[in-house]
Amino acid sequence: MKKRNIAVIGECMIELTKKNNGLSQGFGGDTLNTAVYLARQVAPSELNVEYVTALGTDSFSSEMINAWQQENVGTMLVQRLENKLPGLYLIETDAQGERTFLYWRNDAAARFWLESEHAGKICQQLTHYDYLYLSGISLAILSPQSRETLMALLVTCRKNGGKVIFDNNFRPRLWSSPTAARTAYQAILACTDLAFLTLDDEKLLWGDTCIEQVITRTHAVGVSEIVLKRGAESCVVSRYQQPLIDVPAIRLAANRIVDTTAAGDSFSAGYLAIRLTGGSAEDAARRGHLTASTVIQHRGAIIPLSAMPA
Repeated sequence: MKKRNIAVIGECMIELTKKNNGLSQGFGGDTLNTAVYLARQVAPSELNVEYVTALGTDSFSSEMINAWQQENVGTMLVQRLENKLPGLYLIETDAQGERTFLYWRNDAAARFWLESEHAGKICQQLTHYDYLYLSGISLAILSPQSRETLMALLVTCRKNGGKVIFDNNFRPRLWSSPTAARTAYQAILACTDLAFLTLDDEKLLWGDTCIEQVITRTHAVGVSEIVLKRGAESCVVSRYQQPLIDVPAIRLAANRIVDTTAAGDSFSAGYLAIRLTGGSAEDAARRGHLTASTVIQHRGAIIPLSAMPA
């Protein structure tokens, strides 16, 4: 199998986590989490993982880039913008491992990656990638004009034989209105090949009340493979006009669940690690469950490499 290239598009922020009576610093962001966990599970000889974003020229941004490179996540498409900084978020985790996020991101560099002088050249490169991966957050942080530019990029990539992978990750507070969100999601789903969805997000966005509604509506706009992530419940995979695949989650005792940050992001990475290297959807879902169940037993978005499943 020839080496493939995937570009993961989005935002990475400085992560602060409350720990004991202080704070620990790291980094995270939905798409970056997926990029790191994907790169950890696929040999570089099989899949090249590039991250696409914008950062500042500050020391925190430099630390992020160095850390990503150590994870085999490529940074040649990461822009450094003067007078901009990365966003920041604080995680508060309760006794059950559920977390609350506080964000400082309104003027973050990543919002402007499609408005820089180098954006055109980067977009041209991306049209020739085998896979483009992005999330609802990747869309939400952009201006309406940048969103249109991104949609055009996705369409061109598909015309060139590439595939688009989309994780819904719907965050209402990032959108100016429900209508704006629905318009953007409808447009991107129309040029998506593989969609990672959750019933909770689909309820918020479209008012769907059951799995069947989600699957029917999503296939109707042209998505050929749907992965419905359901947390501690089984994952449901629907490929167009094929039988549903239902893969049970890995059950953990409540006291082993430390932090659910990046659970969904890491599931997507595990799924793609198998699927993009020729594996079946069922095996991919199993790997997704294994990855997510490992990640939630540790604090923070990115767990130590030594803790990854074999």
